[in-house]
Amino acid sequence: MNQVFTLVPSWYEASVTRPAPSPALAGDLEADVCVVGGGIAGCSTALHLAERGYRVVLLEGDRVGHGGSGRSGGQLIPGYASAQSKLIAQLGRADARRLWDFTLEGVDLMRDWIARHRIDCDLVWGQMHCAIKPRQRQELQGWQRELANDYGYQSTRFMERAEVEGLLATRRYCAGLYDSNAGHCHPLKYVLGLAAAAQRAGVRLYEGSRVTSIRRGPVVTLTTSTGSVRAKQVALCCNTGHGEIAPELARKVMGVATYIVATRPLGAERATAVIRNDMAVSDINWVLDYFRRSSDHRLLFGGRVSYSGIDPMGTARATRQRMLRVFPQLADVEIEYAWGGLVDITMNRAPHFGRLDPNLYFLQGFSGHGMVLTGIAGRILAAAMAGQAERFDIYTRIRHHDFPGGMALRRPALILAMLWFRMRDLLP
Repeated sequence: MNQVFTLVPSWYEASVTRPAPSPALAGDLEADVCVVGGGIAGCSTALHLAERGYRVVLLEGDRVGHGGSGRSGGQLIPGYASAQSKLIAQLGRADARRLWDFTLEGVDLMRDWIARHRIDCDLVWGQMHCAIKPRQRQELQGWQRELANDYGYQSTRFMERAEVEGLLATRRYCAGLYDSNAGHCHPLKYVLGLAAAAQRAGVRLYEGSRVTSIRRGPVVTLTTSTGSVRAKQVALCCNTGHGEIAPELARKVMGVATYIVATRPLGAERATAVIRNDMAVSDINWVLDYFRRSSDHRLLFGGRVSYSGIDPMGTARATRQRMLRVFPQLADVEIEYAWGGLVDITMNRAPHFGRLDPNLYFLQGFSGHGMVLTGIAGRILAAAMAGQAERFDIYTRIRHHDFPGGMALRRPALILAMLWFRMRDLLP
């Protein structure tokens, strides 16, 4: 049967040569573990389990990396979208520190995988969070003190305006916090490399194989339109795609749309003049801008979150205007690619990991910090499925609430709530 896929019109897709599609699931299979979702989290879980000797089937509804893992800003940042203070309040200081350390392990895991599996994903180290106003400058200073004093994290350096402007050709930022242990990469190349490594380790990958139903029990049966998998354990790693097969998970996350544009190539000299050290950059507004250079000397610029989940008219034009607020000198530069995707946020912006049954696990709610967290989450989940659940169970203690208003009204309620945060961005 011929498979028909519609790829996202992103610069990422345009700059890779995908392998031929893996076949769709056909007939009935048995496995020790079935992983649902071919993003970084699913590929990581599958790879770790295969390396432990498990028979693993990986089902992807579209193509590997079709979701957020292959569309994101590609920034590799340790930590969580939720403030550490919130994690301390729920888990205590010791376990909140362990969660932070897990993300540092996630950065090291990426280094190891990229080297060991020879994943050519344009990896560059260095990332900066930037302040637009004095209040945010103080937030960055407080963040640096907390990381150094409470977590022993010494990789950051605070910069005042003059030093920031020495690295970025813009007057928009009054301060920055540079992290030499963070960075950026080509996210689609990275997830494709992980999928290939998983297949070499013995994972059976099926693309175009969307799960339509799950029958729970001591042995779980997952059904697609063309086959089924019976597995002793299941890992659901579907970002915002759990709704049809696990509605109880869908109530805990909201798909928030974000958009990225890629300029035409600027040439090496002009691109270097814009970001002199090739770092990734993000401001710290609630509705934030994030940007970096590409390997072929474009500027990739993202932001403009849509809590309605609808792609408004003129996405490329509006995102370009945000870019020009930062780099007005690029007014003559055309946009060649524009695309969007959904970020799976939770109410408290903390990750939502757990079990629906003793043999039915899930990962979701990465809330914009997925590039690093998804990989280490797969390692921790694989260990839990192998009987070593101590680290996984710390995450399960984080309390999560449904978005208010039910499935019909929760998005309008969120839009109203977010208006307050957008107004806060405008305050001095």
